[in-house]
Amino acid sequence: MKRQFKTLPFLFISLIAIGITTLLFFLFNSPQHQAREIVEEFYTYEQEGDFSSSWQLLHPQMKDRFSKGHYIQDRAHVFMNHFGVTTFSYNVKDVEKLKDWKMEEDSEAIEEVFSMTVVQTFKGKYGRFDIYQSVFVTEEEGDWLIMWDYNK
Repeated sequence: MKRQFKTLPFLFISLIAIGITTLLFFLFNSPQHQAREIVEEFYTYEQEGDFSSSWQLLHPQMKDRFSKGHYIQDRAHVFMNHFGVTTFSYNVKDVEKLKDWKMEEDSEAIEEVFSMTVVQTFKGKYGRFDIYQSVFVTEEEGDWLIMWDYNK
């Protein structure tokens, strides 16, 4: 009888640990979490001025809008030269799943997209200011990729 009472707490604790591990696995492997993670990775590259790496995370429709060289030069020029900042902080908010989203009115609809708002906070020669941007993420051929809204 004594042995049975000793194994009950062990079994109970084991079941709780397995349940928590399973829950964490599903939370961190959910599409919403993966979409948010790629946005975090993208803006971390942008913070570091590594625009070549952030460009790699753009969706092919975005890459059609910007050649790699143009993107790198333009991003550095606008943020660092015009705004007079060397870096920024950012916050990702409100992950939402969308169906049949289009980057532009005449583009093909993408079946599943995750939308979120990114707030970039800059401190530069014009003071402190925030830029709010809607960012969209979809999975294509196993990769999570970034898009912006160009609808009118």
